[in-house]
Amino acid sequence: MTIEQIYTGCLAQGAYYIESNGEAAVIDPLREVKPYIERAEADNAKIKYIFETHFHADFVSGHVTLAKETGAEIVYGPKANPSFEAIIAKDQQEFKIGKITIRVLHTPGHTMESTTYLLIDEHGKNHAIFSGDTLFLGDVGRPDLAQKAKELTQEDLAGYLFDSLREKIMPLADDVIVYPAHGAGSACGKNMSKETVDTLGNQKKTNYALRADMTKEEFIQEVTDGLLPPPSYFPLNVKMNKEGYDDIDEVLERGTRALSPDAFETAANETGAVILDVRHQNDFAKGHIPRSIFIGIDGGFAPWVGALIADTEQAILLVADEGREEETITRLSRVGFDGTIGYLKGGFKAWEAAGKETDSVNSVPASEVETAVKADANTPVFDVRKPGEFEAEHLEVAESTPLDYINKHLSAFPDTKEFFIHCAGGYRSMIAASILKSRGIHNLIDVQGGYAALKETDLKTTNYVCPSTLKK
Repeated sequence: MTIEQIYTGCLAQGAYYIESNGEAAVIDPLREVKPYIERAEADNAKIKYIFETHFHADFVSGHVTLAKETGAEIVYGPKANPSFEAIIAKDQQEFKIGKITIRVLHTPGHTMESTTYLLIDEHGKNHAIFSGDTLFLGDVGRPDLAQKAKELTQEDLAGYLFDSLREKIMPLADDVIVYPAHGAGSACGKNMSKETVDTLGNQKKTNYALRADMTKEEFIQEVTDGLLPPPSYFPLNVKMNKEGYDDIDEVLERGTRALSPDAFETAANETGAVILDVRHQNDFAKGHIPRSIFIGIDGGFAPWVGALIADTEQAILLVADEGREEETITRLSRVGFDGTIGYLKGGFKAWEAAGKETDSVNSVPASEVETAVKADANTPVFDVRKPGEFEAEHLEVAESTPLDYINKHLSAFPDTKEFFIHCAGGYRSMIAASILKSRGIHNLIDVQGGYAALKETDLKTTNYVCPSTLKK
């Protein structure tokens, strides 16, 4: 028996490849399916089943394409209603893969179709659970994504989740291995561990949601407390996962059109496409196409695209380092953004060489913020980190304007007076700077090194949280 976790860091997502005696299964695959097919071929195995733990909201799964290319059957748990052919399994139904068995444990709560898959080894011993978004390491799945007006509230879903954990998962032996669908960094939970594999016994000891003495009312309160609104692209990804999508090869063919600077400029003017610059933030600061949006490919790329570009059907034109265009289009497609229509041939250097208009971001070291604040205590400083980061510690003079909701905070920024903007290390503040400049706000100054650098100055910090910040 082989179990391989295929973890994708930028999505904090775990897919799984399982093989036994020449038969294989894949759980929650990513959209680009070639690696799973090649893995099975290397084992001389046939992919028999594709198990989906639920309709994912944070990424587009590869189930439809993988089924088409391998003949494998797609399996969902009870309550699922996909538009394509699939097995809708019953609770406790079993599937054979070589010498092992996968048992369906219906665990509603994160969504109503959410299902955990229990792997039983060839000796009949419960070996592992693939818990999807039902149970994470250190947390559980958020219960607010499948709410329905007048039918289900997040409190209702949290109640279902409480029952699922205690009736289906907690009775399992402590040595059962937990393989979750996500780790730290995913928006599908609040306090996930950076670890990606654990035993159920350790989770019973350390995961707040599995406390044996916890009442349902306490569970509902703790699970729903502090939930931030989900990213706007989540419902669109659910729709694609339910109804199907274009093959990634088609998306790549549309997107990998090399455009000269003139053709790129014409396409931007004629289509209204977003110009997405995915280079390093330092390169973007030095020079970029006016009104382009920066989201660097080497940061938390896909989730930030999903959070900040509202429409997955939005046309996109890419500015990337040469050789990284296909990688960028692939990673956009993982979160349902299939609208790339071309990229700038030769990158930003070609744009400059053509004599096209450019812009830049004023970026300064933390020492200049210190000098400015000491000279004028009313110097505006804006912190674009997440509310939890701000609450833990921030500059006494700073105002919280989280990047996730930057468009809701536009009125907070001064019209003419220069202001400073920072995040933790410089990546998110450059995203924020690009968005503000695209909205016509150019009187900003980015802080190099972010809060990590600011802490090394003599500026006062605090963990006091004002009521207005808590409401954001």
